[in-house]
Amino acid sequence: MKIDNPIQQHIDSLREQLHQHAHAYYVLDEPSIPDAEYDRLFRELQSLEAQYPESHSDDSPTQRVGAAPLDAFVSVEHEVPMLSLGNVFSDDELVAFDQRLRERLDYPSELEYAAEPKLDGLAISLLYEDGVLVRGATRGDGSVGEDVTQNIKTIHSIPLRLPKRGDWPKRLEVRGEVYMPKAGFEAMNAKAREQGDKVFANPRNAAAGSLRQLDSRIAASRPLDMYCYSVGVFEGELPATHSETLAMLGRWGFRICPESAVVTGASGCAEYYQQIGRARDTLPYEIDGVVYKVNSLKLQGDLGFVARAPRWATAHKFPPSEELTVLQDVEFQVGRTGALTPVARLEPVNVAGVVVSNATLHNMDEVKRKDVRIGDTVIVRRAGDVIPEVVKSVLERRPKEAPAIVMPSHCPVCGSDVIRPEGEAVARCSGGLYCSAQRREAIKHFASRKALDIDGVGDKLIDQLVDGELIDHVDDLFHLTVEQLASLERMGEKSATKAIEALENAKRTTLPKFLFALGIREVGEVTARNLAMHFGDLEPIMQASEDDLLAVADVGPIVAAHVKSFFEQPHNIEVIDKLLEAGFVWEPIEVAEQKEAVLDGHTYVLTGTFTAMKRDEAKQQLLALGAKVSGSVSKKTTAVFAGDSPGSKVDKAAELEVPVKTEEDLLELLKTM
Repeated sequence: MKIDNPIQQHIDSLREQLHQHAHAYYVLDEPSIPDAEYDRLFRELQSLEAQYPESHSDDSPTQRVGAAPLDAFVSVEHEVPMLSLGNVFSDDELVAFDQRLRERLDYPSELEYAAEPKLDGLAISLLYEDGVLVRGATRGDGSVGEDVTQNIKTIHSIPLRLPKRGDWPKRLEVRGEVYMPKAGFEAMNAKAREQGDKVFANPRNAAAGSLRQLDSRIAASRPLDMYCYSVGVFEGELPATHSETLAMLGRWGFRICPESAVVTGASGCAEYYQQIGRARDTLPYEIDGVVYKVNSLKLQGDLGFVARAPRWATAHKFPPSEELTVLQDVEFQVGRTGALTPVARLEPVNVAGVVVSNATLHNMDEVKRKDVRIGDTVIVRRAGDVIPEVVKSVLERRPKEAPAIVMPSHCPVCGSDVIRPEGEAVARCSGGLYCSAQRREAIKHFASRKALDIDGVGDKLIDQLVDGELIDHVDDLFHLTVEQLASLERMGEKSATKAIEALENAKRTTLPKFLFALGIREVGEVTARNLAMHFGDLEPIMQASEDDLLAVADVGPIVAAHVKSFFEQPHNIEVIDKLLEAGFVWEPIEVAEQKEAVLDGHTYVLTGTFTAMKRDEAKQQLLALGAKVSGSVSKKTTAVFAGDSPGSKVDKAAELEVPVKTEEDLLELLKTM
């Protein structure tokens, strides 16, 4: 049926009115009409859309009620990664954070920060095209999230389309936190208790669980809300500051946390932290700290990022929640690298809204330091999403003859001897690749998304393959057949064929990914890339001495020792050889010609603020000349080059009688080389 123009115009008018009234009610908290009138307009629109289905529009207010259930969520790759934040836990750490930024920027004045409460919810990305919401996605791991658009549309405070006369860009990604207000959470749980249904432990779990419902009608029934705190994709020119960016988003109809503020310097941040801490219990939403961001977007760009976090922002966490319970037993878990970790089995206790029955004891040095014994009443701490830990024992409640915790002499998984290298806090199983705990986790890591990203070869399939004794080591993956995989539970020929194709495709990789996939201790994605860029190919890395490795950016003595040790083990070389024989290939990386190593054998420390060049630039020039650049002063240090405000390293140098020189001395040294 063709819609007459007047009817379509009336439908458009109803939608526009409802959008405006919803914005006034949910965002501005200033209702513009009575609820009954809003309901009348809404029902009229529903009736017209049902009568004229060809008038359907994804941004209609009627789309908030929920749609038919999905079969599964679709993965979404973020065009601009949703990075995590570093943390500070004290005023001293906050001052150190501020000082690091000012030194890096060579910024003599106090920095201006945008400060805001750290909501305890779920990070979400909203993508708008031509002013219309086209996708809502979870943060996921920062690179890949899940498409939860249907659920996002049910949240009334999120605009389905932006104001018609707004100056918003053609493509706009807005980021924020979806949360459940305390009042809505309590009401929802009260109703659930009355009906005998499951109640949620805390608002964060409730919000996350609601957004991950395949049936958006369930999400629509939950009291969810959202505050926006940044932008991602932005086709156009941003304002000069973060606070102005938030004000701009507010003009476009997004909710901005009213407790956000602009403060000056570390002292301003600390004062804001105390202010929010005092108001914490009275806020209508749960928070677990505050966030500080350098307000100037230009300075944010100058500071850049480290690994997967921005240098220009940090979270200041509130003190962690703690409770008392009884340590009933201790078990030792064997990790991917063979490390044995003592895990406390506890009498279940609710800590910060989560029932805790297990907690880490870290290592035997920590067990000894804390004097924790089986049967003790212990303090358990849970800070945010961090794994719960045993803080200490309450000695006055210790039962008589409470048995001490003893490290087993043999691996609880494979029975191999347990060894503890001299100078290390961690004991390890000596079974290496023969230990099923290590073998299983090593294969999972090798195939994981951040490593070789072998689609269809996930943890459950690897468990089946290991349990069925179809594979022993990572190279065995590449000798599997379709028939072998198809015989496994829930596989079938189609899935098996796709997995084999993915395994074949995984052989064409990059050197950084291959290095990371090997699972060398302390070698993450960034370090693997640095090694690859420095040496260019695998063979030079395998043959490198510790001194060679120390010349790599961000590689210190511990990482260098782990890399050297890894490639000294015959069984590791055997596995690598088998992988290469299976067909693994990558393009060698062209390495820039190295300068003559005239400073070989010299070790320098750089500290303070330099004016003629940045410290990182100076470090790279010294490394190119064969010197080592260390982050700490020792008796082996040749000299310390100190700029302005050098800190404690100069004192350490004086104590060890290590020469302290100026930036001018450094420039003269580099010039003569």
